[in-house]
Amino acid sequence: MSSEGLLLKALRLHTLLAAQKASNVDNTEQRARWFGYKADYLDVCRVFTSKDIKDDFISILEHDEDMWASIERAQERGVAFKDMPRIFKLARSAFLQLTRKNVAKTENYALSEWKPQRYLVMDKDISDKNTAINTLIEMHDKAGNLSDKEKYKEGIFAREKESTTAVGEGIAIPHAKSSAVKRPGLAAMTVPNGIEYGAPDGKPSNLFFMIAAPEDGDFHLEVLSRLMTLLMDLDLRKKLLSAQTADEFLQMIDEAEEAKFGEESEHDKEKENAAETDRGDERYRIVAVTACPTGIAHTYMAAEALEQKAKELGVSIKVETNGSGGAKNVLTPQEIQEADGVIVAADKNVEMVRFDGKPVIMTNVSKGINEPEVLIQAVIDGKAPQYTYQGGKTTESNVSEETAGRQIYKHLMNGVSYMLPFVIGGGIMIAVAFLIDTIAGAPKDSTFGTYTTAAAFFKTIGGYAFSFMLPVLAGYIARSIADRPGLAVGFVGGYIATIGCTFGAITGDSTAVSGFLGALIAGFAGGYIVLLLKKIFSFLPKSIESMLPVLILPLLGIIIMGLFMCAINPAVGALNQWITDALNSMGETSKIILGCIVAGMMAVDMGGPFNKAAYVFGTAAITTGGFDIMAAVMIGGMVPPIAIALCATFFKKKWTEAELKSAPVNYIMGLCFITEGAIPYAAADPLRVIPSCIAGSAVAGGLSMAFGCTLRAPHGGIFVFPVVGNVLFYVMALAAGALVGMILLALLKKNIATQEKGGK
Repeated sequence: MSSEGLLLKALRLHTLLAAQKASNVDNTEQRARWFGYKADYLDVCRVFTSKDIKDDFISILEHDEDMWASIERAQERGVAFKDMPRIFKLARSAFLQLTRKNVAKTENYALSEWKPQRYLVMDKDISDKNTAINTLIEMHDKAGNLSDKEKYKEGIFAREKESTTAVGEGIAIPHAKSSAVKRPGLAAMTVPNGIEYGAPDGKPSNLFFMIAAPEDGDFHLEVLSRLMTLLMDLDLRKKLLSAQTADEFLQMIDEAEEAKFGEESEHDKEKENAAETDRGDERYRIVAVTACPTGIAHTYMAAEALEQKAKELGVSIKVETNGSGGAKNVLTPQEIQEADGVIVAADKNVEMVRFDGKPVIMTNVSKGINEPEVLIQAVIDGKAPQYTYQGGKTTESNVSEETAGRQIYKHLMNGVSYMLPFVIGGGIMIAVAFLIDTIAGAPKDSTFGTYTTAAAFFKTIGGYAFSFMLPVLAGYIARSIADRPGLAVGFVGGYIATIGCTFGAITGDSTAVSGFLGALIAGFAGGYIVLLLKKIFSFLPKSIESMLPVLILPLLGIIIMGLFMCAINPAVGALNQWITDALNSMGETSKIILGCIVAGMMAVDMGGPFNKAAYVFGTAAITTGGFDIMAAVMIGGMVPPIAIALCATFFKKKWTEAELKSAPVNYIMGLCFITEGAIPYAAADPLRVIPSCIAGSAVAGGLSMAFGCTLRAPHGGIFVFPVVGNVLFYVMALAAGALVGMILLALLKKNIATQEKGGK
C-alpha cells in the first residue's frame, strides 16, 4: 500500500482588504515576507482573497522593479503616498503603506517560479492509526513547523484520547493546539485503501489532514473552516484520493474552492449583508449550534453538513459555529424566538439559557456530520423535546433523541470504562502474587498468595485496588446519569453492595453481598435518585441554589441510597449466590457451551455491544471466582486478528495487496488482546470474515473451558500468560481457534482475481 502526502507549509491567512476604511495590516511588510523577506517562507503560500487583489499582486510582482523606481521618483518629487498612481491600490479602500521602504527590496519571485513543497510518503507500513499520526507529525517536523516534536505528539494523542478525530466518510483530522508549534501548518496524506481510525460510521479512513495550531493564535481557522466545508463534497474527496502528485492534489482544492466560494470582494459582502437585511418577515425555520472540544475541524464540518441537508430539504437554517476563534454566525434572540426548533450538535458546553422553552435536540457533533437529515427532520416533525433551563451558564450536551436502551448502555459503559483500570491493575497484581508463591513452592492453603513477602505485597496492594472496582462502577454510572452530584451517591451504594449491609446487620453480612449485580443497581438507582431530588428542590431560590450539588443532593442522596441498598441487598445477595452456585455446579458440557458463547460474542462486533457485554460478564465473573469464564472471554477476543493474519500469510490470493501489507500487524494486535485489529477486514467482507472469526473464537473459548484454563487478570493478552492457569493448554486452545478461523476464511473467501472477474 502506498500513500501520498502533501504538506502545506507555513499556512497563513493574511487579510488584505480594508477594515472600516483603514488598512488592517502592514501590507508592504507582509507582502515582503511572502515574496522574499525570509527564505523559509518560499515553499508555498495560500492567500485567500478576491480575484481583483490577486490580479494586482501578479501585476506588482511582474513590475516590482518599476514599482519601486516609481515610488522613489514620486518621493523625490514630494508626492504623498495616497496620491501615487492607482497601480498601488490593492483594494477599493486599502492602499499600500510604506513603513519600511527597503524591506521588500531583496529579490523578486514570480508566481510561476513558486513550487509547493512536496512530501511524498511511500511508507508501506501505514496500516494503523498510530503510524498514520506519526507520519503526519514527521511531515510537520521536517517542514520546520514544530519546535518540539515530542511535545506536539503528546498533544495530538491527548486529543485522540478525548474522542476520535475521524469524522466519518473516510476523513480523519488529527489536530492539536500546542506551544510546540512554531507556525501553523496543514499536512495532508492519502491512504487509498484506508485504515481503521475509529470513525463513527465504522468506515476506514483514507483522507488525512493534520492541523498544527499554535496556542497563541487562531489565524489559521479561517482557512480551516474553508477546508472543512470543501471536504463535505463527496466528489472532491474521490478526486483527492485519486491524485497522483502534490500539484494535482493542490489544484483540485483550488478548483473546488473557486467553485464553492468564487470571488469574495467587499462588494459581495455588502450584497450579502443587504440580502440578510431584506429578509423582512422571513425567518429561519431551524437554528443550530455546532462545537467540538478543540473547535477546529468537526465544528465546521457539522455546520456544513446541516446547511447542505437543509438546502436539499428546502428548510431555512442558520448555524452558529463555536470554534477556537470564538463563536461565528452568532444567533440573535429574535432568530431563536422565531425558529421552530434548535439543534445543538456539540461535544462541549455551549450557552443554553437562550434556548429555554424552545424545542431542542441536543446531540454530539458526529451526528451533526453524519446524520443531519435525521436531526432536521426531527425538528420539522415536532419530535424535539422542549428544553428547560435548570440554572448555571452552560449545560452539557446530551443525546435527547436516544432510545432508553441506548442511554442505559451509554451509562453502563461509562461506569465500566472507569472501573477497568482498577480491575486490570489490581487483578494483574493479585495474579502476580499467586505466580510468585507458585514459583516459591508455597503450600496451597489459606496462606497461598501471601506466603512470601513479595507475594504478600502484590496481593495486598492489588487487593486494595481491586476492592474499588464495584464502588467506582456504581459511582460513574450515577455520574453519567446525574453529573457530579451523582458520583458520591453511586460510590457509596457500590461500597454497600460489596459488604452486604442490611437492616439486620448494618455493618455487613457475607450472605447478603450483592456484588456486581448490586453495584449495577446502585449505580442506576443513585443517578435517578439525584435527578429526582433535583426536581423536588427545583423551587429553591437562586440565592441558595449553589447548596444543591455540594450539600443537599449528596447528603439526602446518600441517606436514601443507604436505606435502598439495605433493603435490596438480601434479595440481590441471594440471587448473586444462586448464580455463583449455578456456574460452579455446571457440568463439563455446560461449561464448554458457556465458553463457546462468551468467546464467540467477542468476535461478533469486535468492540461493539456484543463484545462489550461478553467482556463485562467476564470481569463480573472474576469477582465471584469465575476465572475460567474470563479466560474464555480473553481468548475469544484474541482469535479474530490472529486468524486473519494467518489466512493472509498462507492464502495470499484471497486478499488485496493493501490487506496483505497490513495483515502482519494483526499478529501483534491479536496477541495483545486488541480485537479491533480485525475490524477493517470485517468491514470489507462481513459475510465471510465475521462468521469465520465467530467460529474460531467459539472453538478457542470452548477448549479453554474444557482444559480448565483460568485467568485472574481481565486484560493483557500474551503479557499475562505467565499467570494463566494451565497456560500450555491455553496456548493450544488459542492456536486451534485461530486455525479454525483461518481455514474457514480460506474456504469462504474467493481469490481476488475471481472476485474481480465476477464483479465484471
